[in-house]
Amino acid sequence: MTDRLDVYLSKKLSMTRSHAQKLIAEGLITVDGEHVKASYKLTGGEVIDVEEVDSAEVEYLPEDLPLDTLYEDANIIVVNKARGMTVHPAETVKHGTLVNALLYHCKDLSGINGIKRPGIVHRLDKDTSGVMVVAKTDKAHISLAAQIKDKVATRTYLAIVHGVLADNAGIITGAIGRDKVDRKKMAVVPNGKPAVTEFKVLERFKDFTYVECKLQTGRTHQIRVHMTAIGHPLLGDTKYTARKNPFDIRGQALHSHTLSLIHPTTGKLMKFTAPLPDDMKNILDQLKACKGMFTNNTPPEAPSFSYGEEGGAHFLS
Repeated sequence: MTDRLDVYLSKKLSMTRSHAQKLIAEGLITVDGEHVKASYKLTGGEVIDVEEVDSAEVEYLPEDLPLDTLYEDANIIVVNKARGMTVHPAETVKHGTLVNALLYHCKDLSGINGIKRPGIVHRLDKDTSGVMVVAKTDKAHISLAAQIKDKVATRTYLAIVHGVLADNAGIITGAIGRDKVDRKKMAVVPNGKPAVTEFKVLERFKDFTYVECKLQTGRTHQIRVHMTAIGHPLLGDTKYTARKNPFDIRGQALHSHTLSLIHPTTGKLMKFTAPLPDDMKNILDQLKACKGMFTNNTPPEAPSFSYGEEGGAHFLS
């Protein structure tokens, strides 16, 4: 199969090619969990998800919701998204989203992603907190999207994971795609999209590790999937682990900490930081108060982890 995505959809779903292109432009189509262009060439074996929602049934209304703004000008707005807030409306979530809050706060947002995702250049999972940039103009949107794709924009995350990582730093590589058993989950799979995550241990505790992660790619659930793949799932991540969570946190202990980018108009390098939220601070305080805390210089003895031909992990120290 070498069809363009829009051509394939028009044949498979008996719709016009222009309608297929509209759905793709509005972000209602994903290929292996990723948003792609209408001209994307299919090779066979991909999982295509179609989220066709009648826009008349979804209310894209401005809502006066709390919005933690880190920076704003005529081109971009950078926010600290709260854990538990969905980024954009969907068929099952029509109110209380970041987009609803942005529509109330901003007069204009980029229209490249259509009415469903105005201004949204990249996303955070509902239960991941932290820094996000939103485009207020189409020009800014195009620039930011290119920076993310070309790895000019960089992102670091803070996470608390189960278990004690033996290595102080490392790089996890493993192609990510739909889980073969549970299609609502992502996994390291042979035919997935290449994904690379760097990690660095910040603190070790008796049964948990506090880590910093840096994305070299931006796949769906990438940090959650990669840390699970090496045996250290995120604390509170009920989708990817059944391990007990003894702490008060709703969702995975994952926070988008920093975002660096080139301003789309001025060309200036900018770095934004979202402070660690109280729920993760409280967990770290509790862990530090417990006996049996490790130090960075005395990791427990454990073998380095590797897995299969489709992915693996190598370590820096």
